[in-house]
Amino acid sequence: MSENRKVEKIVGVKGMNDILPADAPLWELFENTVQSVLKSYGFQQIRTPIVEPTALFARGLGAVTDIVEKEMYSFTDSMNGDQLTLRPESTAGVVRAALEHNLTYDGPKRLWYAGPMFRHERPQRGRYRQFHQVGAEAIGFSGPDIDAELIMLCQRLWDDLGLQNIRLELNSIGDADERHRHRADLIAYFEKHADILDEDAKRRLHTNPLRILDTKNPAMQEMVNAAPKLLDYLGEESRAHFEGVQKILRHNSIPFTINPRLVRGMDYYNRTVFEWVTDQLGSQGTVCGGGRYDPLVEMFGGKPTPACGFAMGVERLLELMKASGEHFARNQCDVYLVHQGEEAQMQAFVLSERLRDAGLDVVLHCAAATGAGSFKSQMKRADASGAAFAVIIGEDEVAGGNVTVKAMRAEEEMNKQVTVAFDKTVEHIVDQIVGAGEHDHDHDHEHIHYHH
Repeated sequence: MSENRKVEKIVGVKGMNDILPADAPLWELFENTVQSVLKSYGFQQIRTPIVEPTALFARGLGAVTDIVEKEMYSFTDSMNGDQLTLRPESTAGVVRAALEHNLTYDGPKRLWYAGPMFRHERPQRGRYRQFHQVGAEAIGFSGPDIDAELIMLCQRLWDDLGLQNIRLELNSIGDADERHRHRADLIAYFEKHADILDEDAKRRLHTNPLRILDTKNPAMQEMVNAAPKLLDYLGEESRAHFEGVQKILRHNSIPFTINPRLVRGMDYYNRTVFEWVTDQLGSQGTVCGGGRYDPLVEMFGGKPTPACGFAMGVERLLELMKASGEHFARNQCDVYLVHQGEEAQMQAFVLSERLRDAGLDVVLHCAAATGAGSFKSQMKRADASGAAFAVIIGEDEVAGGNVTVKAMRAEEEMNKQVTVAFDKTVEHIVDQIVGAGEHDHDHDHEHIHYHH
């Protein structure tokens, strides 16, 4: 290649973002908290492929939904001609897997998933073309109790993450026959007001009129507010189910608002629908949405099986976590090992492994492109790592059979630096951490682990 020829830099796909190391601690905190909460409610993790047959989403979501019509990344497999799609959501895939592997043969199942989803949307704050969701699916449960449990699970998660400005909106969209009656009246009502409908509403009028209720167009608000309300069409069973959900939530002091305009874009929802919304993210206010989808298993060729679930947008919740003002520690390690000279480097390797055996996170200074680095430059890196301690090994330490331990976060200067015998270093640092009350005992591995 000619030396003068400039190589064009390749950048990532628009709307598909890199998650950089600086953001990793926040993601890790979120993921660990979610996993802990879901486990405490008896949910088991399921991992489904990112690529599914296109027909799965066309059948499950409805061929006339925005997702299927405009947003899916679909392609033809060049090897065998199969029509495939990058998953735009995970409920359809989880239900497909539950049916394919007969997961409910011995009773209902509580399942959860996490991972990337793909939709070709206009990228904006908290909404990307590759985005991440965590969701839960309770398959085989028919009562209002599981609907309420899923909602309470979400409330516990917000509490554990320290998020306060999220409110619950609730509605029931009834069963199919109730929706059909409402739909007919709704179409007739909108046809009377055809002069007010925008192009989007006209396009949806005969395919998905419920979505018109969700319009953000100010010119249509008054007309839409006066439209027939689905709640007025609910039969006895649907009404009793909805009241059952509300009763459990009230009994457990979970505040909510009934929003009769709350609908779902997917064809498979019925009865309870809910959204957790916030005003802190601009126009994209929903951070979690869910509800009941009893028809879906049968739509995929299984026996009639009730089900309920939710999905939450991880990026949006991370935005809220950042906005909450909570301080999330970003330390890379517990101990940073600084060394100078070949013998000191050998000793540093031995000590770093001993410290890791004790359950500590250790960064051992390695040479950069500019060289091994002076003590001063290494100490700058130790400070930037957020480590609680720097362990220093130089020629003097090697000769004396000891190390220098510097407490990087100590408030009193006199306590900052001590000389410790090499073989006592691990014990000294673990004692310091335990003494500071900043430890967490791992019973399985009998490790002391410093809390990040």
